[in-house]
Amino acid sequence: MHPQRKTLHNELHARPSLYFDEPAHVYHLAFLSDDARCEALLQQCCPEPVSPGAVQGITRLQGHALKWERHAEFVTLTLVVTTTEQTPAWQPLPALQMDRVDAFLPYLINAVQIMVHNDAAFAGELSRYGFKDPCGSCIGGGDARVWSDFRLGEDGTNRFLFVNRRLNAYRQGRMIRRLLEIETYRMMASLSLDTAKALSVELNAYDRTLVSLSERNADPQPGNAKALLGDIAGLSAQMVRSAAKTRHRFSATQAYAQLVFERLGELRESHLGDCQRLGIFIERRFKPTVRYCAVTEQRLDQLAKSVANLGDLLQARVQVEMEEQNAEILKSLSTRADTQIKIQRAVEGLSIIAITYYLLNLFKLIYSGLTVMGLQVSARDALLGMAPLAIGVLGLILVRVRKVKHNDH
Repeated sequence: MHPQRKTLHNELHARPSLYFDEPAHVYHLAFLSDDARCEALLQQCCPEPVSPGAVQGITRLQGHALKWERHAEFVTLTLVVTTTEQTPAWQPLPALQMDRVDAFLPYLINAVQIMVHNDAAFAGELSRYGFKDPCGSCIGGGDARVWSDFRLGEDGTNRFLFVNRRLNAYRQGRMIRRLLEIETYRMMASLSLDTAKALSVELNAYDRTLVSLSERNADPQPGNAKALLGDIAGLSAQMVRSAAKTRHRFSATQAYAQLVFERLGELRESHLGDCQRLGIFIERRFKPTVRYCAVTEQRLDQLAKSVANLGDLLQARVQVEMEEQNAEILKSLSTRADTQIKIQRAVEGLSIIAITYYLLNLFKLIYSGLTVMGLQVSARDALLGMAPLAIGVLGLILVRVRKVKHNDH
């Protein structure tokens, strides 16, 4: 058996719902946390020791069911307080639990309270529950009804009224879990909104800088390409830094938003009177946030590509200029080589003339010496005798010059 066989299979049962009967008050708290803060929170809130490797657990706190769950970026606590009276009064979080989480309130990202009634005890008038212009839906194929005005109460909680009609404890627990997950994942996805707004300001500055650099690159007058390339590299580095800082947050937003829309679909909503459906209310106000974050991320990617293309264009331009300079240099070298060859040929011709002159003088001296020695040689005979020798010496010199030139090449 594979060593992970049991662990991977048990992931199907990793996050069960809490099952209970109405009437009850469900309190759900979500805290942003790292590993250390998560451990401290769980040790503080759970009456029993928590295993470091566990991702969820269900325990009892003063006789009430308490469930905790670890997530990648947050940890949730869900407390179910069953009651015997079905009144429209909202009950605050029990003091014992409130005291345990008080030190972690600065990290509280979501707080939801769901009042669970049965259909027979429903007061009927939503105004008695403190709602102002609430949204409502029949969920679970009409087996339950739920309302909320999505306004935070004085204690900072978002309140839902859940009226059970035909759900058993298991279906009711799963349906309430979906409502809690919708709110928690919606808040986690919305964390990127401030990041996107701050990044939009940076992108406006990047856009202006990119326009300026593009104009400098399009200038037909030759400029300082090295300075322009340095400015493009600097802008590219800034955008890479911005992408590295925001990529994780934007990716998380897409993942959380997908979970929100999936959970809304699982509610199987239908209209409830004249109220706007919960899913419609959430989608119309939540989708713009998700789209704004997605568009901001796409804008960053497009600007980064534009900067990269501008850098490529500049490099191509510099490469063409370098090739033109190299062609001019080669042309200059070729002209210089031709000039050197012409000079060399002129020098060779002058050298042959000088050598011929010295040979003739030498032969003249020899002829004078022979005359002084008493040899009677006419000038014509002397010229005919020394001409082949002079021609042979000049021929030997020319052969040696050509041999040296051939070796140099």
